[in-house]
Amino acid sequence: MHLHWFRSDLRIYDNPALLAASQKPLICVYFLSEKQWDAHAISPAKRSLIVRQLQSLASNLGERNIPLHIVKTRDFGSLAIDLLSFSEKYKIEKVFFNAEYELNEARCAAEVEKSLNHKGIACEVHHDQCLIKPGEIRNQQGEMFKVYTAFKRQFFKQSNGLNLSPLPAPNKQAPLHTMDIQALDQIKLQKRWQTLWPAGEDEAHKRLQHFLENRVDTYHQDRDIPSLDGTSVLSPYLAVGALSVRQCAYNLAMTGPNPFDENHSPGSATWYNELIWREFYRHLIDAFPRLCKHRAFIQKTETLPWSYDQDLFSRWCAGETGYPLVDAAMKQLQVWGWMHNRLRMVVAMFLTKHLFIDWRLGEKFFMENLVDGDFASNNGGWQWSASTGVDAQPWFRIFNPYRQSERFDTEGKFIRAYLPQLSNLSDKAVHSPSPLEAASCGYPSPIVDHKLATQQTKAMFKSLG
Repeated sequence: MHLHWFRSDLRIYDNPALLAASQKPLICVYFLSEKQWDAHAISPAKRSLIVRQLQSLASNLGERNIPLHIVKTRDFGSLAIDLLSFSEKYKIEKVFFNAEYELNEARCAAEVEKSLNHKGIACEVHHDQCLIKPGEIRNQQGEMFKVYTAFKRQFFKQSNGLNLSPLPAPNKQAPLHTMDIQALDQIKLQKRWQTLWPAGEDEAHKRLQHFLENRVDTYHQDRDIPSLDGTSVLSPYLAVGALSVRQCAYNLAMTGPNPFDENHSPGSATWYNELIWREFYRHLIDAFPRLCKHRAFIQKTETLPWSYDQDLFSRWCAGETGYPLVDAAMKQLQVWGWMHNRLRMVVAMFLTKHLFIDWRLGEKFFMENLVDGDFASNNGGWQWSASTGVDAQPWFRIFNPYRQSERFDTEGKFIRAYLPQLSNLSDKAVHSPSPLEAASCGYPSPIVDHKLATQQTKAMFKSLG
């Protein structure tokens, strides 16, 4: 009998390890550890989506007579022992799973393989998180690219002719064992996330098709405007594995020219570019494991005298900085467990370049609150904003929150939606209320001066040489 170990691949379609495992009678397992979720700062919103996605997955597997077992485990340290015990109980010949590239997850998988192999149980590892397996895109020196544009250029070369066709779901099998997902009932969930982020592969594909049919053509124009529904908002479903990147690329290809052709339509090309950024960050954590150890990629930036001012950090977290676009973005995060991508850059650069607070505090806060918390992309985005990472924003280019607001929320629609106390201000004043206007609205004054704060930050970076 074969066993498929579910990890961050909670779907039946286009799941290479699951399909390979289904060539013989199959049983599936998912190891549940709230302690591990705590250690990795998994948000309540994402926990809810994972649990409900597992319930949907169990239903889909049940229709094929493939039993899913949810097994509680202490943490990654005990998972190998528990997986071996489960395998021996059900007389498993071979265990199949898809690779994960974060350091802890990779070490856990290595321990699993070692433990199983020692008992004569084979393992087969597949790759489902990237279109091209991490480690297979290298420069002429055989090293990982450190500049995105060079990585993208090589990606296009190597992906020419790549088969994008998603894999089918496993066939129905003869009944084997009963399903056991009772452990999910013990997880306490916040009900509001169920309405905001429905689970299921059908839901993920419905959202993908809606985006491709209605928004992708204008994606390049609308994606930076937070008041518009201009983005795909598929990241939560990619994060839990309800949807694969190959399914995204394939369905995009079906809308027009091959997405590997850089002459694809502007909107499609821009969205595909975002998928490649996602690949880039995964390849990076595979090539440079220190990124998973809270280390800056540019090592000299480790000496920056970051601030840990708890009051300023709390004001940022609460959306009470006195900078309307920053505060509205943080309020959006509180409401949705999600934040518009342009605003993620704005608030991250504000924390690191205006308040000069360690980017790692912001990185952790995002993981604790985002429904789409994804280590590789989150780490890559924060290090980009903090100018500590690979191909990061140059330290002397610092977003001006007022200009970002005037440019991307011209009429203040987004600000008014999340800061209703500013609703009656003029389209000009809503971006930067005067002290009198702010006081009359009960809105806080700016906690730092933009010009002075950015001058100090530039001086800090300049001192690194």
